[in-house]
Amino acid sequence: MKKIKLIIAAVAMLSLVSSSAVYADGFAPGEGLYVGAYVGTGTAIVQPKVSSIEGISGNLTAEATEGGAAMFGMQGGGWVGYGYKMGDLYLGWDMDFAGSGEEFKLTSDTGIELAVSDDTAAQITAITAQRNWRGAGAARIGYYVNGDTLLTFKGGIHASEFEITDSRTLRSINDTVNAGGWQFGVGLESRLAVIDPGLSVRLEATYDEYFTAPVSGLGNAVGHGGDMGHDSEVTGSGTNARIGLQYSFFDVNSLF
Repeated sequence: MKKIKLIIAAVAMLSLVSSSAVYADGFAPGEGLYVGAYVGTGTAIVQPKVSSIEGISGNLTAEATEGGAAMFGMQGGGWVGYGYKMGDLYLGWDMDFAGSGEEFKLTSDTGIELAVSDDTAAQITAITAQRNWRGAGAARIGYYVNGDTLLTFKGGIHASEFEITDSRTLRSINDTVNAGGWQFGVGLESRLAVIDPGLSVRLEATYDEYFTAPVSGLGNAVGHGGDMGHDSEVTGSGTNARIGLQYSFFDVNSLF
């Protein structure tokens, strides 16, 4: 009787170990359908260009050709995507979205007059730009350094919304600008098998290149000397660094 009990116990233990091993080997980092959440920081270099049309001194152009106005702030958002493990190689797609707080502010102790009238509301005392959100989509390729670690490279597109405010003596005027361009990034994912075989910690850094975007009127400001038209546009670049948790929970191959 004791031998039978020992055999039953041994079989139960082997079954448990085998099930745990199969479960633990279920998802490699980034494999299958995954979702995740992250926090991080973002920076941007904003390069404006303003061209005046038919001014007193003829057509004038002012632009930031080197450097620009720097933005910095915190981000918080999430990932969703799907990936295929092909031996040591990886192929997938990835989308992310983040609320953003990067901003810069330029101030002046004396209002800068943009109109010839005595309307002090037209004297600008500060200009603020803030990125409200950022969204992106990209293809990812990678290499499994080992069964628990994935190195990836990504490339795709991104878009952001910026809110530009020129604060005047008596009021403020807002202008919203949508801008986007190419993005490139590198990431490292490591599975937290001790906690859950589908859970990974993800580190990522991306570089954003912005296409040139028009700025309509920038508060409908008028140049000194009369009714002067303006053609304003903005471009630039930025970086994002994130750390977060990612969870894989479904593989389409399980349906076949």
